[in-house]
Amino acid sequence: MALNTLADFERALVVVAHPDDAEFGSAGTVALWTDRGIEVNYVICTDGAAGAADLTIEQSQLASVREKEQREAADVLGVKEVIFLGHPDGQLRATDEIRGQLVKVIRQHRPELIVCQNAVRNYSNLFGNHPDHLAAGQLAIEAVYPYARNPHAYPELLAQGLQPHSVREVWVVGTENPEHVVDVTTTVERKLAALAKHRSQHTPGQDVSGRVLERMAKMGEPHGVAYAEAFRRLSSG
Repeated sequence: MALNTLADFERALVVVAHPDDAEFGSAGTVALWTDRGIEVNYVICTDGAAGAADLTIEQSQLASVREKEQREAADVLGVKEVIFLGHPDGQLRATDEIRGQLVKVIRQHRPELIVCQNAVRNYSNLFGNHPDHLAAGQLAIEAVYPYARNPHAYPELLAQGLQPHSVREVWVVGTENPEHVVDVTTTVERKLAALAKHRSQHTPGQDVSGRVLERMAKMGEPHGVAYAEAFRRLSSG
């Protein structure tokens, strides 16, 4: 595992299953990027309506609550746009329809780098294996290759003027053997502030910061940094 020097690029896209997934996995890194003027956009695949610690919120209202929370969290980090695909929480599957939606977003925003969730079951971390996370990771990887770059895939997108696009790198969150580490010591407080915006996910008085900081400190310790985020880095080069 090596400490990362941030790559030179202009646009990144973060693809996750639920509101708050991006903050848990990569918010410190995202804040570093936006501070450098890199454009970061989010894609949230589900409506988040199946998860809430605050049981006083009606499930019929939860999707709109979580969308608002996600936009507030993204604002803390300097994210330019949050795109909600709106698929039912807990039922995400790697379908051709959803893959096509991601291909469309990739061709619209033309990122050099995509952050996504792990598509492979991780037996070292039970809570990293939500089926929606696995599906979102598979969809993102497949959208990057081969579909977004293939002019014969989703021909309706060509008819809309959306030309093929090749993503240069994919950074995967939640793998068993991450080898790409980012020092986020300077942005860890913004990560925590962004996570705090997801109020529906915390019971009154609950503070997740201790657990988050402990995990990030463990990632950073071998590299002599206080707090880190770790990824598996895939390159098309």
